[in-house]
Amino acid sequence: MIRIAMSFKFSKFGFALIALCSAAAVLQLAGTTAAQQDAMLAERAYQDREILYELQDPQSHAFRITHDYTERKEGASHYFNVVRAGSHVSEPESIDLDTGENLKWETLSGKQVKERKLPLTDVKDDGEVIVTYLARAVAKGSSTRLRLKETYTDPNSYYLDGEELVWDRTFGRLRNTVVLPAGWRLTALASPGVIQTLPDGRVSVYVVNPRNDDVRVYLRARRRAAR
Repeated sequence: MIRIAMSFKFSKFGFALIALCSAAAVLQLAGTTAAQQDAMLAERAYQDREILYELQDPQSHAFRITHDYTERKEGASHYFNVVRAGSHVSEPESIDLDTGENLKWETLSGKQVKERKLPLTDVKDDGEVIVTYLARAVAKGSSTRLRLKETYTDPNSYYLDGEELVWDRTFGRLRNTVVLPAGWRLTALASPGVIQTLPDGRVSVYVVNPRNDDVRVYLRARRRAAR
């Protein structure tokens, strides 16, 4: 695994700078209204920017996706995952991270979503939507943290080319990790990324997308030679 170690050594000037920054932060907080202070201090940690792709056997064109989402819209009672065109989803899981409860879900077409008058309008009739039903509607001033897992099948973005697997997909989130199947080694990567070997021997590729739109990630891998 890759490890990065950092150490710091402070001089008197360094401590003075920390004190100055701390004082500035206090003054900034003091200059806000009570409502603004409540909003700043009540916001809890949330994680909507990271997603994990665990590649299955390339002949299956399948990969397991895991990502978290924090719903903060008052009154929300559903989470909608609109499946990308060309992909098919199976084995969904929806977990309430606040309680550990497994949530009810179902797969609907865009047409069914509209027929049921669910609060999702930007979807095509032939689109595929995974609907998660929250255990309770989001109350005012609160939030619900979810963990979503699905197995995607997409022969257009994950396939075999001769003896090499190819991953060619765009990412919209900030932090993205692709994990190769066990027994495969990376041979090409067309995007900047951090490559690691996980404790179980699988290779992972970590890619940051700092843009406001999608970034294309193209990689190739080959089976390790038998020892």
